[in-house]
Amino acid sequence: MFKTRFEKICEPGQIGRVKTRNRMVKPGQSMRFATDDGYISDTNLAYYETIAKSGVGLIVVEMAAIDYPIGYPSLKNLRLDDDKFIPRLRELTKLIHSYGVPTFLQLTHAGPTHDPILGTKPRSSSSTSRDELPATTYRPTIGLTIPEIEDLVDKFARGAERAQKAGFDGVEVHGAHRYLINSFLSGIWNKRRDCYGGSLENRARFACEIIRAIKERVGQDFAVGIRVNGAEYGAEGGLTPEESQAQAKMIQASGADAIHVSAFGFGPYNRISQPEQIFYPEAPKPLGKGLDASKKGAGGLTLLAAGIKKVVSIPVITVGRLDPILGETVLRQGRADFVAFGRCLMADPEIILKVMEGRTEDIAPCTACLTCLDNYLAGRPVVCRVNPALGREREYMVRPAEREKRVMVVGSGPAGMEVARVAALRGHQVTLYEREHKMGGLMPIHGVVKGLEVEDLVALIRYFRTQISKRGVKVRIGKEVNAALIEKIKPDVVILAMGGMAAAPEIPGINRHIVASQLHFHRMVKTYMRFFGPKVLRWLTNFYLPIGKRVIIIGGGIQGIELAEFLVKRGRKVTVTETSSELGAELGVSTKERLLPWLAKKGCTLLTGVKYEEITDKGLSVITKEGERQTIVADTIVSAIPLRPNTQLFEALQGKVPEIHLIGDCREPHLILEAIHEGFRTALTI
Repeated sequence: MFKTRFEKICEPGQIGRVKTRNRMVKPGQSMRFATDDGYISDTNLAYYETIAKSGVGLIVVEMAAIDYPIGYPSLKNLRLDDDKFIPRLRELTKLIHSYGVPTFLQLTHAGPTHDPILGTKPRSSSSTSRDELPATTYRPTIGLTIPEIEDLVDKFARGAERAQKAGFDGVEVHGAHRYLINSFLSGIWNKRRDCYGGSLENRARFACEIIRAIKERVGQDFAVGIRVNGAEYGAEGGLTPEESQAQAKMIQASGADAIHVSAFGFGPYNRISQPEQIFYPEAPKPLGKGLDASKKGAGGLTLLAAGIKKVVSIPVITVGRLDPILGETVLRQGRADFVAFGRCLMADPEIILKVMEGRTEDIAPCTACLTCLDNYLAGRPVVCRVNPALGREREYMVRPAEREKRVMVVGSGPAGMEVARVAALRGHQVTLYEREHKMGGLMPIHGVVKGLEVEDLVALIRYFRTQISKRGVKVRIGKEVNAALIEKIKPDVVILAMGGMAAAPEIPGINRHIVASQLHFHRMVKTYMRFFGPKVLRWLTNFYLPIGKRVIIIGGGIQGIELAEFLVKRGRKVTVTETSSELGAELGVSTKERLLPWLAKKGCTLLTGVKYEEITDKGLSVITKEGERQTIVADTIVSAIPLRPNTQLFEALQGKVPEIHLIGDCREPHLILEAIHEGFRTALTI
């Protein structure tokens, strides 16, 4: 049954002269694990070794800049502009090859994305003023001269030669997203009227010359792939699918051995290389040509790959919110020859091994939270919500415990389930207690509010349930735990992960009937959830929701902003009030940049810097940041301020149990990432 289920994805493949054991590819993704001066670090080595162990078909090592400083994207990325980087890269290829896995190095020039911190102006195919830029996040660029273009062609070729000397089996030229090569391919950036612009063929000339120069320098047997945008969206002059297909034929003719198809966008299509993101909070209408909306973004770029595959004979790689099951379907449909797993491999670097062994239920799911991207954009090393060991592979190894202990975990939110999973994995006898009738803590409520299409927390709960069951964790559902019960059971270790306590803002009138407290809201949802799952319950709220038509949300952090989106979609007139100057605290930057403008566009009033005066039966009186007293009329007021710690049981047990830990929101309310990471770290210490 397994062989037929994953027959295509497990088939051997070939790119140029490079043979792969299967059709699964680790794509190039910058992790900011490199040293400050662009060398491979020990963190890089540990990260790629972990992936290679899993048996992936091909590893494309993240982008390395062939020019410095103007070609360097930003700090803590790899460099390839000098021979001095070869020895450390050679250590990496030897490590990857020791597991029988071929590897390519991704060659890049930052182009328009060059980081201003490096002190030079970004280069592009054409000079662009601020008014000509496709988005305000870019800086004006300087167009390249013909001699500069010729010099960069040579630098790409020399970069490939260094990669070959370092032991790589091939290179992938980064011609996608917003980097230099794409600025020639794309009509958004390319306004030239010489031999490098003005026609589709001329715009493709730079990319084709680079591929030919690489082949001339390193020989025909050295594999050369290229990553391109299958289309661009949201800006005038963007590549159409037909233009990208025409350029793909030219690229193949220049000697490329493979084409890796991504996409890029602006405005409502921002982050389309993570295609599920354009569906939150609302998909653009009409949806751009060539995108597959059938699974709300999962596999959303595969039609672009399919279009290119129809016009070329070299292998085509597709990417974009794929998992093994969807990847198998894509290959069977003939949309691509290889599938790339990016964020999936961050969440679970053993995903390939689990697919090969038919253990898909053991795959830790990527929940598409984009914490990885947000950290990269903030200049920090990439981290993963569900994989605490990412970037700490050698530090966070799960080893058997020196002595088996009886461990009692109280609470089945993300912190409780992770600590139970890892403690059992280490050999402890674990019992998990949950006072509610379903596991997951507040994650099912989050699923109701935000939905599961983009951020599937139900899949995460299902994974945890499966793992703790397989590891022999005893689960006690609907069981309230107190100090007396713990003293009666006498466990060796007690881990309290009951979650935080609902907090109420100190506003006169907070107890009026018009106010729906956080605790009331949670209890109401949990009551309905005894009969319906998050997906069904969310759908039912479109027809019945016991909240008035005019709603004030007290608190403009992540809780309040996501609740506002939920209510606006259900026809409520919403006002969000926040005492600080910031809206969307703890929202990732990639989510915030979409969600806040959408709320404003939908008529949601967003007030910051307010001082609360009083809650009356008519609404909420505030003093605005301009010093004006204002009464906001409402039918319902909802408190959405952060939870507060829940330490009462912890304090009551001091000196009464041999070992006790307080983790998750009951210690300090945070996000799911912090809860899982704290649960993981705690389990390693037991």
